[in-house]
Amino acid sequence: MHFTSEQRLENGVLEREFTLDGIPGILWTPPSAAAPAPAPLILLGPPPLGLRKAYPRLAARARHAAADGFATATLELPGTGDRPRLPELEQARADLRRALAAGEPVGDEITGALILPLVDRAVPEWRAALDALLALPGIGGPVGYSGGVISIGTRLAAVEPRIRAAVLFAGSYVPRVMFEEARQVTVPLHVLLQWDDEGNDRQAALDLFDAFGSAEKTLHANMGGHTGVPQFAGDAAGQFFLRHLR
Repeated sequence: MHFTSEQRLENGVLEREFTLDGIPGILWTPPSAAAPAPAPLILLGPPPLGLRKAYPRLAARARHAAADGFATATLELPGTGDRPRLPELEQARADLRRALAAGEPVGDEITGALILPLVDRAVPEWRAALDALLALPGIGGPVGYSGGVISIGTRLAAVEPRIRAAVLFAGSYVPRVMFEEARQVTVPLHVLLQWDDEGNDRQAALDLFDAFGSAEKTLHANMGGHTGVPQFAGDAAGQFFLRHLR
């Protein structure tokens, strides 16, 4: 992990940009983080827009978490932002746009081609980042995961034992194979669903929530579109992490 820049945000939060094996990322640490009492870590899953475009909302989530004493980190997703384009993902996105423009249903073939290559590449990268982040002074477990592409969060929660709790955003397409992986997830879950999300299959989100194997799982549904998540929903997610990571 190589740090490339740093700055202090309001309330003393330290923001550091880094690269890990050429992958860009950002780490935020609260002023309370110190080696004798390391801060628990929350991995912030970004939307597939690129970190530069998603930065305002990621930084806001990081500042909110820092106020509760959590360090947070995010990684650029494969094929987004400054990373090289992936031809198979570009083709899948083109097929998705074509289907939507024609008013055709988005079938599992398109959904799988769009999401599964992203999951297959991103999850090992997140696990490598977790190795590097937990080796830094002032950062420790337990670890949570928040947001991003729900299929990435699902697989990461299923395969990474250091993830102790997860907040998942039901706002992206879900391939059928992910429902079987969801049954392997056992950590406490807090799932956010925007009821009128124009880009989300609501029934698929409800079916995925039903498939999760966690004994403790909560569905927090609100009226409104994809970007209309109310502030109190974010506050509830913060309280969830305080219960499970503190």
